[in-house]
Amino acid sequence: MGQFSGKTAVVTGAASGIGLAVSRKLIDAGANVLGIDISADNLTKTAAELGDRFKPATVDVRDGAQIEAAVAGAVTRFGSLNYGFNVAGTTMVGAIVDISEQDWSFTLDVVLKGTFLTTKHIARQLIAGGNGGAIVNVSSLNAHVPMDLGSGYTTAKAAVEMFSKNSALELAKHGIRVNAVLPGLIDTPLTAPILGIEPVRQDFLDRIPAGRPGTADEVADVCLFLASDAASYVNGTSLVVDGGWEITNYPSLSKHFGAM
Repeated sequence: MGQFSGKTAVVTGAASGIGLAVSRKLIDAGANVLGIDISADNLTKTAAELGDRFKPATVDVRDGAQIEAAVAGAVTRFGSLNYGFNVAGTTMVGAIVDISEQDWSFTLDVVLKGTFLTTKHIARQLIAGGNGGAIVNVSSLNAHVPMDLGSGYTTAKAAVEMFSKNSALELAKHGIRVNAVLPGLIDTPLTAPILGIEPVRQDFLDRIPAGRPGTADEVADVCLFLASDAASYVNGTSLVVDGGWEITNYPSLSKHFGAM
């Protein structure tokens, strides 16, 4: 982990869940972090916790100009850029026959367009720096496994996985590695509404050989591994972090929320 000392990373979704865990671990390892999040309040709390090596940036990842300015600001503040972690995500649920165009577009724009825009502007700075680097994109187990009422989310996360492969292919000549992490059920604010419904929670746990949700720290550890020199020959791949869930099957949510 010493390799992160004095280096700089951009983390999206940095003020909660997996993004917050990644930010904490990077700071603990001596890195500087540009923390991007849509929540100014959460960023303020995170900055107070993590100190001067954490630069908060209230940014909508759907806005390329905001992303470009924030990433450039990190280079100005810290002098260089070495890593990117695209964690920001959300979902608007609904059956395919009912979900609105606006809700569908919102999910794809945050999850997929946000990953594209941040990767674009991080990669430009890494290329300009001339020292290579690494980008880690947080996709989801749902890139491989469909989910009732979540077609927008699963589609966006599957696209993030393929975008990661394409990015790895294009950026390898610049010494930039790009990989994806595919978390399963992780105990975060995003999953709290589901985990708070006991029959639904149990239905998930029945399908996870580990018998529990994962933690944000467990996913963050994998993210940092993929960015580290320990993964120097790992490029364009996906690492599923799900307690073995993918080898079982996904629960049907329709029985809990209605066959829509």
